[in-house]
Amino acid sequence: MSEYDVSVQQLNDLLTDEHGYFMMPSKDVNEVYPNIYVGNESVATNVGRLQRLGMTHVLNAAEGDSLMHVNTNAEFYAGTGMIYHGMPASDTDHFDLSVYFEEGADFIEKALAYKDGKGKVYVHCQKGYSRSPTLVVAYLMLRQNMDVRTALAMIRRKREIGPNDGFLRQLCQLNDKLEAEGKL
Repeated sequence: MSEYDVSVQQLNDLLTDEHGYFMMPSKDVNEVYPNIYVGNESVATNVGRLQRLGMTHVLNAAEGDSLMHVNTNAEFYAGTGMIYHGMPASDTDHFDLSVYFEEGADFIEKALAYKDGKGKVYVHCQKGYSRSPTLVVAYLMLRQNMDVRTALAMIRRKREIGPNDGFLRQLCQLNDKLEAEGKL
């Protein structure tokens, strides 16, 4: 049993219903924080819908062409006016998503500041359930000084999410690091 097991369990408790079940997202896209939207592949690959939603930036947390990835890139959004950034993350417990926490937070921060604060960012993975919400939680922790429970609960109120235990452990480690640095 590692020192993070209790925290991962506590985070899972925040994400499940009263019966201990995880719920799949009920919508393709949800605004989880002002001008930050989390969603799935169907919206990511529908440029017209992204434009109708007013998106200025797209962060693909699942870039790649395997079954668990979303095969878009900067060329896919060329000519749309949207700024794209991709991360080739896999949704597995052993994948180290934390290497992308700062990069993702920087991209989201720049997106929100775009055009005097009029930017909107669509953060997605395949289902908008594990990788993309994990990156948004990391942004809230790193740039909005929220602790992991507050950030996770805030997003969960807006969208059904279920980051895998490996990602939750990485968020717990980030929380410990930020607490040790006096940033939470």
